[in-house]
Parts: sequence; C-alpha cells; structure tokens
Amino acid sequence: MKLRVVATAIGAAAVALVASSPASAQALSHYDHKDPYKTGCASTARVVETATINRRGYGKAGSVKLMWSGKCKTNWIEATTPKSATGTIYVRTADGRKDSYGFRSGRTKHWGNMLMANNMCAWGGASIQWGGKSAFGQTATNGACR
Repeated sequence: MKLRVVATAIGAAAVALVASSPASAQALSHYDHKDPYKTGCASTARVVETATINRRGYGKAGSVKLMWSGKCKTNWIEATTPKSATGTIYVRTADGRKDSYGFRSGRTKHWGNMLMANNMCAWGGASIQWGGKSAFGQTATNGACR
C-alpha cells in the first residue's frame, strides 16, 4: 500500500512538471497561424493600437490595426491599403513567435494570421507595394501588453 502511494505521488509530480513546461505551453497555442475570421476569434475582437502606413515623402498610404480577441487570447494585424497594393502583414510576440502573411491586390482590407499572446506584448505591421511605390507601417512594440 505504501509503495502505491509513493508511486502515485511521483506520477502526479511528473505530470505537474510536464504541464508547466514551455513545450506544453506552446501546445496550448492552437490558434497560432490561423485565420481570425475562419476560427470565429474576430467576433470578439477589439482594436488595441493603430498606426499609419507611410511612404516617405508622400504621406499616408494606408493603416494597420493591432487586434485582440479576448475569447481566443490572440493578436493579429489588419491593414487598409490601396486596392492595387500587394504586400506582407506580420505580427510578433514578446516570446519570439512571429507570423507573416502575403496578400495580393484587389481588396482594400487585409488581415494576417493570429498568434496567442495572453499576458505578453505583441506588435505588428505591414509593408506594401503599388504602382512602383512602397510603404511601411508598424504598431508600437508595447501596443498590446496583457
């Protein structure tokens, strides 16, 4: 009987250690690199920070918004651009994860994939090209520190 209690205690300690390891924390990020609209995460989203996409010498070419879903505990970037623009949207988290998404022309609203960022800072931006021009915009690095 005493052996069974000791074995159970050791087994419980091993499970607790594995559950708190960084590898299992990454496994909980099942929304990473997924579309916020297809997953339903965008339905609870709010804008955390905005920034302008500027072209040096020409001014505003669009805007980026850092989004937060309280339901999914994720961040992503949405961008408004000229309809003829192509580009890349990216989001980063303080623990070093990142996602980028390339978009084509034909729409003015674009969004990238999500990264889980509960209780950590996240930021992102977009670089665009259109009509031989290019521009860039990024939210502040402390934009979403939850």
